Amino acid sequence: MATTIDDVARAAGVSTSTVSYVLSGKRPISAPTRQRVERAVRDLGYRPHAGARALASSRTNVLALMAPLRVDVNVNVIMQFVTGVVTAARAYDHDVLLLTADEVAGLERVASRSMVDALVMMDIEADDPRVPVLVGLRQPAVLIGLPRDPAGLSCVDLDFEAAGRLAVRHLARLGHRRVALLGSPRAVLERHTSYAERMLRGFTQEVADAGLEGVFEPCESDMAGAVASVDRVLERLPDVTGLVVHNEVALPWVVATLRERGRRVPDDVSVVAVCPADVATNQPLPLTSVDIPAHTIGKVAVEMATARIEADQPAETRLLTPVLVERASTAAAPG
Repeated sequence: MATTIDDVARAAGVSTSTVSYVLSGKRPISAPTRQRVERAVRDLGYRPHAGARALASSRTNVLALMAPLRVDVNVNVIMQFVTGVVTAARAYDHDVLLLTADEVAGLERVASRSMVDALVMMDIEADDPRVPVLVGLRQPAVLIGLPRDPAGLSCVDLDFEAAGRLAVRHLARLGHRRVALLGSPRAVLERHTSYAERMLRGFTQEVADAGLEGVFEPCESDMAGAVASVDRVLERLPDVTGLVVHNEVALPWVVATLRERGRRVPDDVSVVAVCPADVATNQPLPLTSVDIPAHTIGKVAVEMATARIEADQPAETRLLTPVLVERASTAAAPG
């Protein structure tokens, strides 16, 4: 029986991907580890399969990243994800081909011409029409997001349902009994974008489990939309004392509108933002926030894609545990 790369990995006490990196030279490996692998290759007389060598030689060392730039998304946050992907890709000796439209035809064109080794796709809808196409491609795909049926695809994202629960639990521990969620723009919700729906589900479930009174309002990403959303909350729940905001662009206008309506933060209304940490800390009043770790998510997406390219790892889903950092915008409920 011919020696396999798995035999070499076992003999050297390393993973198959490490053996692959030593043989290809595509990643730096420590000298002791490289020497163990090379010794195992010599001792076992390992020779890569001709078909495997041909496949390896056909690789492009390019990842495709589909990051749709729609009018209702925060481009600054999207670019944090993009930066995380690009930075990690360079560490794995890959370049990134950026696709800014969400057309299925674009995916098929890039894949059919063997332009890339794997695909990473953002802004995932619950029933995303691109997902069945990705499943049928030769190249592995990683989703930054979670569709309703991710079978056959790797997925990574923040656990937004847990984030919604965490924000409500923080307010409940401070004694707040009437809370509201200002969420994504209506167009994002109408597309059934995965992260927005999961955030709303977590908020709603935790409000019910904690016996709180809660309302939800979509929030457009401009001043007029933020003002209108705050006013709708105050109309529906006049005694609201806790507000969760899942809309990074609207944050400054939300806080300003509360102030204009005579609601001081945090004396009258506590605010929890769900956003990247730098967005929360760059506000005039540093906001308590549940971090969206965009760079980390982008890095993990590349790691998952590389594992599938190099070692044929099976598809998996990783949801990062949310972390809340308390700052100046939350306090005990008034009274």
